Amino acid sequence: MIIAIDAMGGDYAPEEIVGGALAAARELDCSIILVGDREQIKHCVSDMPDNVSIVHCSQVIDMGEKPAAAIRKKPEASICVATKLVRDGKADAVVSAGSTGAQMAAALFFLGRTPEVHRPAIAAALPGITGPRLLIDVGANVDCRPENLVEFAVMGSSYAETVMGIKEPLVGLLNIGLEESKGNSLTTETFNLLKKSGVNFFGNIEARDIFTSDADIIVCDGFVGNALLKFGEGLVDLFNGFLRDYIGKSGITKLGGLCLRPAFKDLKKKMDWEEFGGAPLLGVKK
Repeated sequence: MIIAIDAMGGDYAPEEIVGGALAAARELDCSIILVGDREQIKHCVSDMPDNVSIVHCSQVIDMGEKPAAAIRKKPEASICVATKLVRDGKADAVVSAGSTGAQMAAALFFLGRTPEVHRPAIAAALPGITGPRLLIDVGANVDCRPENLVEFAVMGSSYAETVMGIKEPLVGLLNIGLEESKGNSLTTETFNLLKKSGVNFFGNIEARDIFTSDADIIVCDGFVGNALLKFGEGLVDLFNGFLRDYIGKSGITKLGGLCLRPAFKDLKKKMDWEEFGGAPLLGVKK
């Protein structure tokens, strides 16, 4: 597999991006193409592995730029060039930590939608008591119609089955109550469509049950999904802060914390959102 990586996108780029890419190149059976300013990338590399190459480009799309306009204005930006490598068959996948909107726009512009998909969506893996589950959409579409959410359910089911290895995944619709009549017009209409869609529909699911329910896929619009994802990230940070403060209260709690340190370390890893990596964009070609 050949992976094109936008070396100039994201926080602390290109240093952190290149560092992560090189670590992956040494560990995984794949080839990596670093896309970005050649001199800046070389400055971050002391020993280039044989399975890593560089494709130079001088433009970068910043987080604050409007995605569609930026793609047209900067066709040679790193995120565009990396996506075009997939289009041209020179790479099998593209990875970017830069602007989500720009990556979405680049994928639509250079790759196109999968047949019968009107709105590609971003799916994020979440931890759960019974195993990981998929939240879709988490930011690609802030305004949705019921038909879009049904598409998300279908795409999420396919991904969960083929990539995550979940047989006959259960789909839950994120709502403010379990009853069929609960919610707004979007959720009530989506509920009726999901019952007839052919997916393994679980029913409505409340936010408090996301990590404990039997649902493998949780469907919502991108506005709600993105807000929920970031709330979860903040909640983990809050929990870690409370834990540190509690352990440091006295000598006894410090001793207890020291004894439980391996368990806390394992728990933190399970809850750390950074451990779950990136989120795939579903519904585009390639």
